[in-house]
Amino acid sequence: MPMNYQQLIDTQRYQIEAYLKANYTITQIAKELGVDKSTISRELKRNSRKCSYNAAYATMLTKERKRESYKHHVFDVNMEQYINKQLMNYQWSPEQIKGRCDLGGIPMVSIERIYQYIYKEQASGGVLYLHLRTARRWRKKRLNRKHQRGQIPNRIMIDQRPPEVDTKERFGDWEVDTIIGKNHKTAILTVTERKSQFELMVKTDGTKAESIRKQMINLLAPFKELVKTITSDNGKEFAKHQEIAQKLETDFFFAEPYSPWQRGLNEYNNKLIRQYLPKKTDFNLITNNTINMIISKLNNRPRKLLGYKTPNEVFLNNFNQPVALIN
Repeated sequence: MPMNYQQLIDTQRYQIEAYLKANYTITQIAKELGVDKSTISRELKRNSRKCSYNAAYATMLTKERKRESYKHHVFDVNMEQYINKQLMNYQWSPEQIKGRCDLGGIPMVSIERIYQYIYKEQASGGVLYLHLRTARRWRKKRLNRKHQRGQIPNRIMIDQRPPEVDTKERFGDWEVDTIIGKNHKTAILTVTERKSQFELMVKTDGTKAESIRKQMINLLAPFKELVKTITSDNGKEFAKHQEIAQKLETDFFFAEPYSPWQRGLNEYNNKLIRQYLPKKTDFNLITNNTINMIISKLNNRPRKLLGYKTPNEVFLNNFNQPVALIN
């Protein structure tokens, strides 16, 4: 909006109509009304009909815009209840809440306004803010240090992976990792499909390669026809990658050491999982019901990269065959 723009009142619109009929120029009308000529120019551009200006029609359009603006910007009780539900029950971010509402044609205030509501509630002793994701400290890249996670025989590195995997145009390319529990005694295997961000996870019997081999095969077996590639980091728990690839009839690749961005989707989903399973959590105490709850929340959370559709909507709706989501 021009810096010199001024709001017009209804009587001024009738004056504009009269001056136009008298063949006044925009500059002359602006001088008569004591406003900047950009105000008159904008009024004519926005509120004219079929190259003619009618004051009554212009007034009607202006009031209609105000009603629409009011409807979408006033924070009503329905918006408050929706925000509370999606944030407290499902840990959706304000951006996801707004994006999902826009996708479904549901009235919702701006992302910034949602944040203001959350922090105002916090100042009054509320707990909504506790359901926001916290900033994550990324590990710094380690320079001039020998890779100490152990060498895995017969690795195929990510630079040999088919280039179509990078485009995310097809289903069936998976990223995998493990989340380690308290005292490094237990782990959870996480698996993410790249195109849809669809997530699978399962508790393992331990962090040994044999346990990971067994659980990964069991987890992905129902999707065998949809497993084109698997990409992991260089953890020794993936040492039996050849057996996994053979059983699932797929190709197994390894990211470069200390390059989490090469498995960015899986890293991001692991961050979401840590909301529910903070570091030093004893996974022996975590039930399958808890695992299923986390999977459900992640796969039913709208994602910006999916146009605010959910991973379930993008992944499962593209296939007719039934699949077993949880072992």
